[in-house]
Amino acid sequence: MACAMGNLPDIGEKRMNEPGRNWPLWAGFLLCLLAVPSYLLVFAKYPVTRDLPWATFLMLATGLVLLASGVRRAYRRPGEYRGKIAGPILGTLGIALTAFFCFGVFYGSKLIPKSGAAPRIGQRAPDFTLVDTANREVSLASLLAEPLPNSQTPPKAVLLIFYRGYW
Repeated sequence: MACAMGNLPDIGEKRMNEPGRNWPLWAGFLLCLLAVPSYLLVFAKYPVTRDLPWATFLMLATGLVLLASGVRRAYRRPGEYRGKIAGPILGTLGIALTAFFCFGVFYGSKLIPKSGAAPRIGQRAPDFTLVDTANREVSLASLLAEPLPNSQTPPKAVLLIFYRGYW
């Protein structure tokens, strides 16, 4: 429908030859863009997603798949969908964000310095006192002095296991 003023299209009418939005391209980039800060702000708080950031990897992988789909869509049907210029740019930025995150997780986390004061394997640990699950104080000396259940002799050694943390 044309207006009375000439060949101008009506306000509610969409141009027939204008390409449509390429939503997978933009959704994929937005997902890649939000994945890294979401790890730092949300997922790093919980050990199940901090130690192995599977949720962030899933977000990045989904974002990259959507980006690839959007770029493919833009080049296969350029008359129908936009994105021949923005697609490669956003795809490169999505890959760069993914590479940056993977670098930080797989390489950067290994650069955390080792504790110089931690006892080595076989070395006698200094005496310490911690609170157990019943909220009672337990010291290393008391563990070595008390007899084991079903035995009258105290243990000869205590096995200490240290879990590396990211705090």
